[in-house]
Amino acid sequence: MTHDAIWNAIECFANEHNMSCSRLAKTSGLDATTFNKSKRYSKDGKPRWPSMHSLAKVLSAVGSDMDDFAKYVQTNGSKTGN
Repeated sequence: MTHDAIWNAIECFANEHNMSCSRLAKTSGLDATTFNKSKRYSKDGKPRWPSMHSLAKVLSAVGSDMDDFAKYVQTNGSKTGN
């Protein structure tokens, strides 16, 4: 599991739910910029990972669970299975 795979999975998860990353964040009760590409790395270049709190809010908002989200990470963004 890599930093890029997690962020790619968030993007694909948003697309799967017919939303932009910004809309996904807002629907989840988060700031619209939570998942912006500009926030994925700190100013000194260190990767910033999404918090479990943010992911939990997203999953709750769309009625999904971590297993469903994990499918996107495991396949690097392409959902498999049913």
